[in-house]
Amino acid sequence: MDDLELQKIQILGPTLASILQRFSSSPGDVDGLLFGRFSLITRSTFSDDNPSTAAAAASTSSSESPTLIATITSFVCSSSTSTFYTPTGDIKIPPLQRLLPTSASDHHHHSLIGWFSGRRRTPLRPSLRESSVTCSLSSNIQLSVQVDNVSLSPCVFLLLTTPIQEQLIHTHEYKAYQFRLSTESFQAKTLDVVNIGPAFRGHYGAFSPNSIFPALPCKLSGLSSMAEDRSAESENLRSTRRVSKDQKDLDVWAEGFDVGRLSRLIGSEATNYTVELEELYRKMLAKLDGLARLVEKSSARVLEQENHNMKLRYKVAGME
Repeated sequence: MDDLELQKIQILGPTLASILQRFSSSPGDVDGLLFGRFSLITRSTFSDDNPSTAAAAASTSSSESPTLIATITSFVCSSSTSTFYTPTGDIKIPPLQRLLPTSASDHHHHSLIGWFSGRRRTPLRPSLRESSVTCSLSSNIQLSVQVDNVSLSPCVFLLLTTPIQEQLIHTHEYKAYQFRLSTESFQAKTLDVVNIGPAFRGHYGAFSPNSIFPALPCKLSGLSSMAEDRSAESENLRSTRRVSKDQKDLDVWAEGFDVGRLSRLIGSEATNYTVELEELYRKMLAKLDGLARLVEKSSARVLEQENHNMKLRYKVAGME
């Protein structure tokens, strides 16, 4: 099994925020599994400017080792520690298998690349037990993944802790490591948080928005047909139903914004109705704010239920 050195470890911003939230909101220490992908990048030194240089690079490129990058995309967090390993650091296969993806597609996109440990008021360095757990994960051939015909084992370890002394401002401390089987030791690695910070602002320069806002047939001619053809009751009824349906579709995105006002934003006269456009955006933001509050309430209920279930498990364990 190859023991390539990681150049760096990447993690998505929302994923890191979720891990920190689960750690900070838990009643005690936690641990869990990290899922993601390994990427092997072979850097070429070819140059079209100098043929002799290109030939020399071609002769040596085969001896160059590829660059290995680990990207953390998701995780599974438990409500306590020692959920998939023994106190001595040996892996418990049945509990571990229950935490792994079941379908082949999920396993392809979310491979097990390591694990994390969150403990409070402790030094930011791996312990002997964490070293033993990581060694057991890395040495298990069944957990390895194939990337470009190279067998890679879970070798990423993310350590989270809190300051040893109380602070007025709550801070999070974390550090990423790679476990090398060849030396059976940890190597500290750079942890890049994707989509956070000034370095990633350039990613939005080529952003092309793809809106799923419904294409509503609210042209001026369609809305005025009801007034022009009042004698045709059937046509009037169909138009009323169509406008009612369009209004329901619009309420999904901007509740309280009349569909008739939307017609003013279509055509050459739309530039004269900036107030209408601002009102539409305000309604849409209000809708998003309402959805965000619902998500916050549901997350709080889920956390409350998890704490309740944990208390029940402790009570049952005490009775046994």
